[in-house]
Amino acid sequence: MSSVQGVSSAGMTWEESVRWLLSQPQYEQIVKDCYYDQPVLAAFQRYIASDEWRAVKSLLPSGGGAAVDVGAGNGITSVALAASGFSVVAVEPDPSHLVGRGAITSLAAAGGLALQVEDGTLESLPLPDRSADLVVTRQVLHHARDLPRAAKEVYRVLRPGGTLVAIRDHVISSERQLSAFLDSHPLHRLYGGETAHTA
Repeated sequence: MSSVQGVSSAGMTWEESVRWLLSQPQYEQIVKDCYYDQPVLAAFQRYIASDEWRAVKSLLPSGGGAAVDVGAGNGITSVALAASGFSVVAVEPDPSHLVGRGAITSLAAAGGLALQVEDGTLESLPLPDRSADLVVTRQVLHHARDLPRAAKEVYRVLRPGGTLVAIRDHVISSERQLSAFLDSHPLHRLYGGETAHTA
């Protein structure tokens, strides 16, 4: 059983792993780069002022529409989409108030924005066929255990001509790199939920 500074890899949840990461000064930059820092409203404000969000906005369909943020995490992208005029469904399997549906609901309320929050995964989206103009997956595709099934789900919910924006994913150039990547990932050793795919 592997461990990171005395923390066992057995049985930690995603929330427990992120709480551990937040307590480690050596990972301060990773925390900020992933917008896990607290309070989430401050992380959101940094996010909407970031080069990343400006780049994402340049890829979005004009005029708003129905958007789905899959694996919405703490909700920064969902709320940014809602603030940009999209009708948003945030799909997130974790109920956490730090990194899941609870955080999304709180952040949307703090921003005075309405959005729908649903329990679901990339492989099983709780949405009707052809119901979205836009699907965003931020730091999500590398969590897919069945990437072809996930791609079919995204295709199923997108309207013809819809847009998929997939950003900030772990990409490996060969399957040989996967074990080295997983061994070096600070959170995978805690909760076991990471992976990476080839381009």
